[in-house]
Amino acid sequence: MYIEKLKVRPRQVAAVRPCTPQFAAMLACWSATEDFMSTKACAESAKALLTCMRSAPGPTRQHKPTINYHLARLGKTLN
Repeated sequence: MYIEKLKVRPRQVAAVRPCTPQFAAMLACWSATEDFMSTKACAESAKALLTCMRSAPGPTRQHKPTINYHLARLGKTLN
C-alpha cells in the first residue's frame, strides 16, 4: 500500500526529572516513620528535597503552533 503524503511523528524524548531520588526518599521516610510534618526523622530528607527543588531549573514550555499555522497548512493541501 502506498500513501503519497505519509508523515510519522518523531519519538518523544523522556522527560528529565531532577529531584526524583530526593522525592522518593521523602515518600519512603513518610511511609516508614509516619512523620508527615517532617519534624523528626524526615527533616533531613525534607531539607534535601527543598534544596533540590530550589536549585533545579524550571520547566521550559515548547512552542505550540497557533491555529492560523494549522489552517495555512490545511489550505495548501486542499487547493
